[in-house]
Amino acid sequence: MAMVVGGHDGVEPAALFGVRLRRLRSSLGLTQEQLALLTGINPSNLGKIERGTANPSLATMTRIAVALGVDLGTLLSGVPPLPEPDAAD
Repeated sequence: MAMVVGGHDGVEPAALFGVRLRRLRSSLGLTQEQLALLTGINPSNLGKIERGTANPSLATMTRIAVALGVDLGTLLSGVPPLPEPDAAD
């Protein structure tokens, strides 16, 4: 059974990460295709990350942060932690 995790104001953590990523990428004047080339991430997958429909691995998030010239914490700051699973799960 899948666990639904609420995030900041009802926004899922992946969606919040994606919004931050898109805003930062756009502010730097980069297209998704350009960032994809810099990170080695498939442009389609990068789009999914920005839309919050994919959960990137730590390695992927790190590659994105390095390519954007920011600390990974900048992209993750304020993303709510996952709740502890119930003992019954």
